[in-house]
Amino acid sequence: MTTSTGMLNLDGLYAARAREARVVGHWPDAAEGTISLAYGFAAPEKFPTDGLIAATTEVLAEDAARALNYGPTYPGLIQLIAGRLQARGIESSAERVLVTHGSSQAIGLLAQVFLDPGDVVIIEGPTFLGAVNSFREAGARLVTVNIDEHGLDPAVLEATLEALQRAGTPAKLLYTIPTFHNPSGTLMPPERRARLLALAAAHNLLILEDDAYGELYFDAPPPPSLAALDRAGVVVYIGTFSKILAPGVRIGFAHARPEIIQRLVMFKIEGGNGPYLTRVVERYCADGRLDEHITGLRQVYRQKAHVMFDALERELGDMLQYRKPDGGFFVWGRLGYGISAQALLHASQRLGVTFVPGSGFYADGQGGDTIRLAFSLQAEPAIVEGIRRLGMAARQVRAAGA
Repeated sequence: MTTSTGMLNLDGLYAARAREARVVGHWPDAAEGTISLAYGFAAPEKFPTDGLIAATTEVLAEDAARALNYGPTYPGLIQLIAGRLQARGIESSAERVLVTHGSSQAIGLLAQVFLDPGDVVIIEGPTFLGAVNSFREAGARLVTVNIDEHGLDPAVLEATLEALQRAGTPAKLLYTIPTFHNPSGTLMPPERRARLLALAAAHNLLILEDDAYGELYFDAPPPPSLAALDRAGVVVYIGTFSKILAPGVRIGFAHARPEIIQRLVMFKIEGGNGPYLTRVVERYCADGRLDEHITGLRQVYRQKAHVMFDALERELGDMLQYRKPDGGFFVWGRLGYGISAQALLHASQRLGVTFVPGSGFYADGQGGDTIRLAFSLQAEPAIVEGIRRLGMAARQVRAAGA
């Protein structure tokens, strides 16, 4: 059957999951001349271009025949990831690591392996909605537990778990970002981490720990990850090279018990990530080059963050209450004087600056007075000018009573 235009009618051909899938919203590209404080993009001035070119040259010179042909993920990269995790206190090995196309693929695979329609997943409020979309597509029931200035509160989580248990709908999975949380920047203290693990073991709850920013601290290293503290095998840990090398390489990974990794492999139907790019990444990261690069990133992001802090205090004053993160890419704030994030966004776009309203990070519609500002992408002068424009927009909205 065709439509009036002569095109094949697809309505009856889509699978049920495709008919019911939600269109994932995204923020449009900023207009020319607009300063975007919206995206958690990496600092382009810190891309290790020369090092990646050299690594590519070496790989092709040494073994182009295998690097450019069909093949699995390069085992050397798996070993490198396992070694880096061991250095951070995580009991890792090649059997516990799966390399993926970015950390988002790892999240999607976990949703396929563990979630049936109706299963309860606990998420933080706010949180990274890229992960939430994977849970939704798996048919999960989402339960939001709001975080505070120290991240997820185990006492609130315990009450939620017990209520779900009494209702006969126990939670199966908890998704958490304990270290330099996206979007809030919070850092969960050690005592909360220990309590969280104890609760998970007691309630047979799987924890998905997303640690995209853990190595990008400004001064002191963060506490050990949940995975490093885990003795009951309740944690699946996911990481990425997007923030510490370059987003364009699209290399992430999952670390878990071997039997979980084996299940994930079953659903990674395209197979490995290929021998070429995984060899190049391993070659670049070897011999301490990645660690040296990360040290430089910490300095750059720390400086950009402090430039934003100073500008916010100067331009917005008490119109925005925010906490200063100790790492990561973002500043999270709550607007005062009845200013709504959407009204501020419209006003700021007219002045040539954009950001993400906080409601975009809640699965249940909260956050109408919150915003996320990214300092990672822009150069320091653009951060200063962007916050100046944002302050102008906030004063306009406040004066208009919006």
